Amino acid sequence: MTSPSLSTMPNAPALDAGAAAHHELAEGSVEFISFAIGDDQYGVDIMSVREIKEWSNVTHLPKQPKYMRGVLNLRGVVLPIIDLRCRFGQGLTECTPTHIIIIVYVEGRQVGLLADRVLDIVSFEKKDAQPVPSVARSSEARFLSGLVTVEGSMIALIDLVSLLSGDDESED
Repeated sequence: MTSPSLSTMPNAPALDAGAAAHHELAEGSVEFISFAIGDDQYGVDIMSVREIKEWSNVTHLPKQPKYMRGVLNLRGVVLPIIDLRCRFGQGLTECTPTHIIIIVYVEGRQVGLLADRVLDIVSFEKKDAQPVPSVARSSEARFLSGLVTVEGSMIALIDLVSLLSGDDESED
């Protein structure tokens, strides 16, 4: 069976056990949603992704880190929205209707991740993921679990637990 069309993903329903069964892979394989922030490609484990939706305005909260764009009411659930560009130390995202919010479920809570655009669903063998080089281990690199090259493009794999830990050395 083929993966869903990217043009339909912004309005895709949340992934559930049935969807997870659809994405079963051989042992040692994983699937990630890849997305872009500027020219850089990132990925999050597809099993953490609940929904991908188009950008909509958020309610700003006072005295929050700069990367915390605000909260969004999604069908009665209030979700914090994290600006990934800002979280990675690249300045605030100038949001337009083409930006997306990736809703992820991590450690019992849902969070929205603001990104430029979704790219694809990628599959790779776990053994193909490489560690982030120690030379590149800046404070922002602590949010990465590894790097993988798929079809000639390098994708930085996001460690969602570290990303959402709140341990901030820098909030810019």
